[in-house]
This record gives sequence, structure tokens and C-alpha cells, in this order.
Amino acid sequence: MATAINPIVNPRLRVQVLDDEEIQRIHTATLEVIESAGVRFPSSRALDIWAANGARVDRDTGVVRAPGALIEDALRRAPAEYTLAARDPSQDLPLDGRHVYAGTDGCGIEVVDVETGELRRSTYRDVADIARVADALEEVAFHWVAVSAQDRPAESRGLHELAAIWRNSTKHVQTESVVTEREARAAVEMAAAVAGGRERLRERPVLSLMECTTSPLGQDGGAIDAGLVAAEAGVPVGFMTMASCAFTGPVSRAGTLVVGNAEVISALALMQLAYPGCPVYYAAAQTAMDLRSGAYTGGGPEDFVFGAATNALADFYHVPLSMGAFATGAHEPDWQAGLENGLSMLLASAVGSDMLLGVGLLNGSRIWSYEQLLLDCEIYALVRESLKGVEVNDETLALDVIRTVGPGGDFLAEPHTRRHMRELWQPRFLDRRPHGTWLAADDRARDWARARAQALLAEHRPEPLDDVTAGTLAEIIARVEANAGVAAGVGST
Repeated sequence: MATAINPIVNPRLRVQVLDDEEIQRIHTATLEVIESAGVRFPSSRALDIWAANGARVDRDTGVVRAPGALIEDALRRAPAEYTLAARDPSQDLPLDGRHVYAGTDGCGIEVVDVETGELRRSTYRDVADIARVADALEEVAFHWVAVSAQDRPAESRGLHELAAIWRNSTKHVQTESVVTEREARAAVEMAAAVAGGRERLRERPVLSLMECTTSPLGQDGGAIDAGLVAAEAGVPVGFMTMASCAFTGPVSRAGTLVVGNAEVISALALMQLAYPGCPVYYAAAQTAMDLRSGAYTGGGPEDFVFGAATNALADFYHVPLSMGAFATGAHEPDWQAGLENGLSMLLASAVGSDMLLGVGLLNGSRIWSYEQLLLDCEIYALVRESLKGVEVNDETLALDVIRTVGPGGDFLAEPHTRRHMRELWQPRFLDRRPHGTWLAADDRARDWARARAQALLAEHRPEPLDDVTAGTLAEIIARVEANAGVAAGVGST
């Protein structure tokens, strides 16, 4: 039986980071930047589409300068709501502005081994194992490719990763590892095999693509071409800005929002010019450069505020949002990881972001940790229960039972308590033991999380792909490898 997904639904606590006037000013500034400075599109196909729609195109530099009216008209064609389908329909994810889902993040390159605790390079087996554990968790609604299958050929690695997840989970897959037209065509073919055909895939997209921009004010040519392949097939595609204050964006938060917004909405507008009405989404993981090292921070007030602000922008354009909300900069599951992931998760959920990424990753999305995955799920569950607020009705006001118990009594044995006691949230990993018991014990929350991950790896068996579909995926990958000149057997799944 598939794991029931338990998302945040209609959070009662709401946070407003930008008011309507500020959103409009950012939008207006963004359009001015796109028309005056332009955005680089190093893709001949993209340049042809822009030119055919009246944008000014510099073929030598690849820079496109599009009038604001063209961008706005294109964005109005994007659907405001659609569903990310899963292999198991009970795990479908409606992107309707009323749900907040959490997913894994990627593409990490190292794994803290769940048995030895040693840090090592990630492999195909890790992709499969992570998918299987995440499949068992009600807090994880969809997958990103969490780590890189570094033991598979570069020419087909992203496809092997997709196959590994579909073999080990029935949940939706959103990949960030397919970044060329060739890979995208193969990925769409694989998704069609899983969905039951091209038209079925258009109706029930079991795959979505996420592509990165190249800040400041640039696109990646392969990613743009891959996105166009997805858009043509009706596979949802998003573009993620990772603009960084003081480095690939202005030092000011508003300025960095403008740079990132120009990158994202210009890419989304291109998809709509090519395939009007195709499902698209906004994606963002903006941050501030660490002024001491120049590194990507993966946590801090700028990250938290950017997450909430980009949700406001996505809402303004009436498209869903996929954003980084975990992926702490901490090196291990410690107080820093809890603080950064807790605050980012709370703020992102309180603004109603659709898709939150990053559970299980440390060191700014570089290192996978099963312990962190389980602890992040605890954070998600805690925030989910907090955002339910207070339900007020005759049953919850409990006047009858209050009168029955009266002054000086207790409510332990009352029928009302028995009816509702399981509604009280119970932690898995928060340590509530008496201090003396805790002091005498040699186990901690990380030990419990690690043991839980080990148990899931040993016990959880998702519904497998049927042999025909699994064989079709292997054939598609083998064909891609043969065309790329990869030696036979090197890319075997």
C-alpha cells in the first residue's frame, strides 16, 4: 500500500513580506531590466522564438530584450493550477495554492553512510535507497534527485537517476538533473512509458523538470532547450534562480529579487510563447554570499525572506512555486541545522509556498544525511501542526465536558478526551524524557533517526514497476548511451 501523503493544507498563520505596491514595483523594475539590459538566451531555438514574437535579439551575444507587454501577455497564458501526478494516483499533488508539499533536494555529491557514518561519494545505489526511504515518509510528497549517481556515465546519469526513483517509489518525480535537449527527449519518453503513453502523460504528468538560470541575467542553453522539450510534451517545467546578494545580484535584497525575477519570468514567458498554456512554475533558491568566504550560505535571514518574497511574486504571476526551504548550511544535524531549517520551513509555509525542497541535505545541498532527512520530517510535521491554528466549534469548545469535570477535576477519563487525544501531536525525535533518564542514557535524537532510516531501508518495499515498463526504461537509456558512444554495460541499471 502506498504511503499516504500528509501535506500542510490551508495554513491559518499567514505572513506578508511584500505588500501589493512593493510587488508591483519589483514587477515594473523587472520588466524594465528585461527590456533595457536584456537576458542572455544561448539557444538558437529560443532566439528564433523571441525574434518571431517581436523581441530585439542580438544573435552575436544571445541577449534578448523583450518589451514588458510581451512578457506580461505571455505569462497570462500559464495555467494557475494543475496536478503533479504520481505512479499511485492517491499520491497526486494538486498545485492549487492551498497545499504546501515537501520534497528532497539535489544534486548532492556525498553521502553520510547510514551504516558506517563515513562520508563518501554518492552512487546510483544511494539514489535508489534514498527514494525508497523517502517513499515511506508521509512528510515527503515528491522527489528531487537527492544525490548524483556518480558511478553512471555522465551522458546518461540523469536518466539512470530517474529510473532509480521510479523503480523505488510511487511518488511524483521532479528532476533537476536533465539539462540537455537529448536527455529531455529521453526523459519524456521514459515518463510516457511510466504514465501509459504520450497523451496519458499530458493528462497525468508523472515527471516535472526544474532547470537553473545562470545569474546574473542569463539562461543555460541546454536547460532552455530541455525546458522547451518538456513544455511541448505537457510536462511541467520550472526555472530556478539562485542569485546571490553582492555576487550574482546586487547587495540589496530588492535588487537581487529583480535580477532573479527577470531570469525566471523571461524563461517562463518563452515557454508560453512556444507552447501557450503549458504548465510552468516559478523556482527560487536565492541567498546572500558569505562575505568571509564567498560561499553559498544555505541558511540565513536573506534566504528566509527571499523564500517568502518569491512566493509573493509567484502568486502575482499566478503560477506555482518550487523553492529551497531546507538544505541547511550546517555540516551535521546539529542546532544550526535545526534553527535554519525550522525558520525557513516556517516562513515558507506561512506564505503558502507550493513545493519546499531540501529535506535531508547538509552543507548547502552538498551532503546527504539520512539522519537529517528524518529530523527535517520532524520539523515539517511540527510546522504543519502549528499552522493548523485553533479550530473553534461546539465540539472543540467542549463546554459540556468542562461543566462535567468542574473545578478541581481532571479530563483524563472523559469520553471527549478519548475521542480527540490522538489529535495531539506526538514527536518521534524530540527528546522529552525526564532529565535524569536523558542524562543516564547514551542515545540521542540522531541515533533514533539513524535507526529509523536503517529500519525503513530494511523493511519498506514500494510497489515495483512492472517488468515491461522497467525494461522499456532500460532500453531508452541503452539507446541514449549507444548514441553517445558509451561502452556497453557501463550504464547498466
